[in-house]
Amino acid sequence: FYWGKRRLLTLAKKKAIFMMEAGFTPTRKEKIKVLGKGAIASIKAGIHNMKKGNWITEYDAYLAEKLAYVFCGGDLAEPAEVDEQYLLDLERETFLHLLGQQKTLERIQGVLRTGKPVRN
Repeated sequence: FYWGKRRLLTLAKKKAIFMMEAGFTPTRKEKIKVLGKGAIASIKAGIHNMKKGNWITEYDAYLAEKLAYVFCGGDLAEPAEVDEQYLLDLERETFLHLLGQQKTLERIQGVLRTGKPVRN
């Protein structure tokens, strides 16, 4: 089973390289519906409850709130349709911010060293 997955990944990579070298560019620009600040508030309430119940650490909660911000489209006052680039920009901005956090670096280093998540 493992070799099947590996072979599939290898074939997909080769096809992607072939398409790129052939000059492929996506033709459709789809809009993605995001839910905005209202959804972020709801998710934060769930995160708060998980933190109070000791299901997640303080830093888990911090990361979850950052993810909610990206998934819900950032500072949008209400649900909206946005393009993929908008979300990619939010994701990149948030990722770079998180890379500046010591606890994020500890988590990355821990996974690279041990293969298991670090709960800090």
